[in-house]
Amino acid sequence: MTGKSPQESYTIMNELVLPNDTNTLNNLMGGRLLHWMDIAAAISAQKHCNRIVVTASVDNVSFQSPIKLGDVISIEAKVTRAFTTSVEVRMDVWAQNIPSGTKVKSNEAYYTFVALDKDGQKTAVPELVPETDKERALYEGALRRRQLRLILGGKMNPNDATELKALFFGDQLPPNLGEEIKQ
Repeated sequence: MTGKSPQESYTIMNELVLPNDTNTLNNLMGGRLLHWMDIAAAISAQKHCNRIVVTASVDNVSFQSPIKLGDVISIEAKVTRAFTTSVEVRMDVWAQNIPSGTKVKSNEAYYTFVALDKDGQKTAVPELVPETDKERALYEGALRRRQLRLILGGKMNPNDATELKALFFGDQLPPNLGEEIKQ
C-alpha cells in the first residue's frame, strides 16, 4: 500500500444557511453544523482510505463566532495522520456573508474515522506522507491528540501515553504517573 499526501484528501464543502438550519435567533444550529462537518470529514477520510469509513470520535468543537441565516459556510477538511485502521481529519469552518464581503473563521475540529472492508471489518489504511511544515506539525501533534482521545475514552492507560507524558513532564518524567495521581 503506497502512502498518500494530505493534499490528496483535501475536501471543501459549501452550504448555504437556510431558515430550516437556524434557531430562533437566526443562527445556524450547532447540530446541523456538526452533521455537515461529519459529511465533509468522511469524504476526506474516504479519499485517503479508498474505503467506506465510519466516525469513531469527534474532538472538542468550539464555536468562535455565530453563523447567521444567509451565510455561506465552507468546511475545509484534510487528513492529518493515518494510523493502522484509522485516520484523523482536521477541519476549518469559515462563514462568509457574501453581500457584505466578510469572511470569518467559525470553528475548527478533529474527527477520527475507521476504515472498513466489504464485510464491515476494520482494515488497514494507506500511510500519510506530510509534505509541508504545517502538515508535518499536524502529523506530529496527531499522536498526542490520539493518546488523549484514547485516555478520555477509557481505552488507554495514562502510563502508556508516552507522547503526552513527554509533553507535560519533559525530562522530569515520573516513573509511574498513574500511581502518583492516585496518591
